[in-house]
Amino acid sequence: MHRLIAVLLLPLLLIACAQLPVETTSFRRAQTQIWANAVTDPVQLAGRWTQVATFATRADPGCAAGGMELSQTTQGLYATAQLCLNGVSTVYRGPLAIVGPGQLRPVDRAQAPLDRPWWVLWVDADLRTLVLGTPDGSFGVILNRDARLPEDRRKAARDILRWNGYDLSLLREY
Repeated sequence: MHRLIAVLLLPLLLIACAQLPVETTSFRRAQTQIWANAVTDPVQLAGRWTQVATFATRADPGCAAGGMELSQTTQGLYATAQLCLNGVSTVYRGPLAIVGPGQLRPVDRAQAPLDRPWWVLWVDADLRTLVLGTPDGSFGVILNRDARLPEDRRKAARDILRWNGYDLSLLREY
């Protein structure tokens, strides 16, 4: 009888577990203030970007470095992104609304964690290196116009992430 009850309850348990919300890993301290770069016009970020670092809970990020192409539209930007985020190849293709100074938000449905606001934490003066993050710390990436990130900009990007509360021990560089 006990086996019969267990067999009958198993599908209900599986359905219940499947509907639990997925908890997002945060790579930054929640109590630390985060700042978006209010000086840079996000439209200036148009062009191709190569992912040179990501945050991941494992030593091996689990997927290859990705990239992103941003193009200007009448409403803001259009993103074609495939990024390695916490070991998962994550894709977004769609418009990005400019919702505040240095703040972007996917307009179309997006795969987590790309489904939340993207903040421009830093971009160098010549628009060659870009650091994106989220207030909830669900992702942070360093992007560069090409795959080779010079040491001075690497250090600056890491300093910005640290200053915004990110745990650099979880930053994985390609």
